Amino acid sequence: KCQNHKPKQSLGFTYASPFKKTEAKTEIRTETETEMGLNINPIKSTKIRQSLEQLVLLGIIVTTALMIWQGLIYVTGCESPVVVVLSGSMEPGFQRGDILFLHMSKHPIRAGEIIVFNVEGGDIPIVHRVIEVHELQDTRVADVLTKGDNNDVDDRILYAHGQDWLQQSHIMGRAVGFLPYVGWVTILMTEKPIIKYVLVSLLGLLIITSKD
Repeated sequence: KCQNHKPKQSLGFTYASPFKKTEAKTEIRTETETEMGLNINPIKSTKIRQSLEQLVLLGIIVTTALMIWQGLIYVTGCESPVVVVLSGSMEPGFQRGDILFLHMSKHPIRAGEIIVFNVEGGDIPIVHRVIEVHELQDTRVADVLTKGDNNDVDDRILYAHGQDWLQQSHIMGRAVGFLPYVGWVTILMTEKPIIKYVLVSLLGLLIITSKD
């Protein structure tokens, strides 16, 4: 007898390989990591670019300051075209902390002028007034004697041993102008180095953290 065989009905289950799911998850994770990398790299590049710009800005500021200083030296003919009054020997005309602007003129120095000079063995320039000029015979060279306006005696006690007059080689410049009290910043930084370090640190921090 022939028997009719009916095809077996499907129970409705679908077989899926676990390996395919793993591959899909791996592919998704890889794409996500790639997208995160693309988002991080521009941030790093921006920070590096900003740091380089800040370093360049600092270099420009330092270079500009040096160029201005060298320009003043060339124009005035003085190695130190700007000095700070460090004592009260020239009061009441000049106070401690005033800034003097110097110029080395070719005209002969006259009594009454204020000059800045340095003596042998001295590290700090002195700002005093010329009270007497000693002109050498048959020459245009003149030696000078100085004194502080607030001092009782002349400066011979400040000169080198056996020296009675200042020669041209001792003179650093002639005062042609001043700004009152501006030099106190320099005095404070010299007398209290911690202030200098704090100011330099703050300036550097300001430049580094500044944003255009």
